Amino acid sequence: MSDQAPTATPRRPFPVRLTLLSVLVVGAGAAGIYLADQLVLAPRRQLEAKVAKLESETLRLKTYLKLLEYTERRAQLEVISQTKDAAGETVNKLRFTELDPQGGVVGAQRVLEIKGDEVYVDTLVIKFEDHFVEQGDPLKGKALLLFRRIFTNRVKPDDGYYLDRNGVPPEIYAGRTVPNAFERDLWARFWEVANSEPQAKLAGVKAMHGQAVYGRLVPNMVYTLLMRSTGEVILPAPKASQAPPNPMPAE
Repeated sequence: MSDQAPTATPRRPFPVRLTLLSVLVVGAGAAGIYLADQLVLAPRRQLEAKVAKLESETLRLKTYLKLLEYTERRAQLEVISQTKDAAGETVNKLRFTELDPQGGVVGAQRVLEIKGDEVYVDTLVIKFEDHFVEQGDPLKGKALLLFRRIFTNRVKPDDGYYLDRNGVPPEIYAGRTVPNAFERDLWARFWEVANSEPQAKLAGVKAMHGQAVYGRLVPNMVYTLLMRSTGEVILPAPKASQAPPNPMPAE
């Protein structure tokens, strides 16, 4: 029996065309995905990011505008009478009354006499960092104000009339809720914290300082002092007085 060499199986040709086609299809698919991402999805993501940023900014502005409208402390300065003394100096007889948000009287009214053409109401203000205010933080979401004293262009501040007591939380704050240890501490250490950046930062305080509003007052008018949640103190135009004819005696 003769030995015959096995017949060699013919090798299949490499599917070059098929491979090339597959590569082209995959590449085209990847390119399509990339183009879709760049032309459709990426702009959409950018638009969504811009919309989210605008919504956040809108919310921040709405919060700020709401705070501008909200009054944290309110007081009235009524000009009971205005006369001239023997030296020709203007003598103002004033009634200072603090009001709650509903218009009710807070604490005792103060009736005082003071010389001068321009009457100043001096205040101490504590303003917290913007993000506490914008977020409506229950502890630091509003500025705090202390009505400190009244003086004039003829009476030095130290010789004026003191209103809230230095180092003591104002009565309207103490009366609105259970006494707040955080606020008590800030008022007690007002100038210490005001002059220490580390302490102010630790307390979340943006600024602590004095500020005053003043005006040339006219008799038989009532001036309303407003302290907004942002810490702004304003003195709008007065209204006619509705006071009884016989006011309390001056202090």
